[in-house]
Amino acid sequence: QLQLVESGGGLVQAGGSLRLSCTPSGRTSSTTIMGWFRQAPGKEREFVAAINWSPGNTYYLDADSMKGRFTISRDTAKNTVYLQMNRLKPEDTAVYYCAADINHGGGSVYSTRTYDYWGQGTQVTVSS
Repeated sequence: QLQLVESGGGLVQAGGSLRLSCTPSGRTSSTTIMGWFRQAPGKEREFVAAINWSPGNTYYLDADSMKGRFTISRDTAKNTVYLQMNRLKPEDTAVYYCAADINHGGGSVYSTRTYDYWGQGTQVTVSS
């Protein structure tokens, strides 16, 4: 059973930055997809960004308020995926979840249904 350990959430003022980290407890493979989603109170869980373990292609939604402010990356040596969030806004307040599809063979990387494993979530609160 794979576990995803998240860290890096917290309280920040609008315009500030945070970096979230996610470390899988088990082995990943070249076909692993790692994603970040978020869920605000009363709203559905939404896609933030995704990356494949090798060669590190990234996925964002084009018409998205997060594009250009959020960046996903991975450090294969540390077995860790990061979400760098800049110019944060109050509407970015949510619980952020790391997710993994260990052997990605299909399905949309933008869909929660694609992912097999989920982290416990880390709270990000942006004050105005």
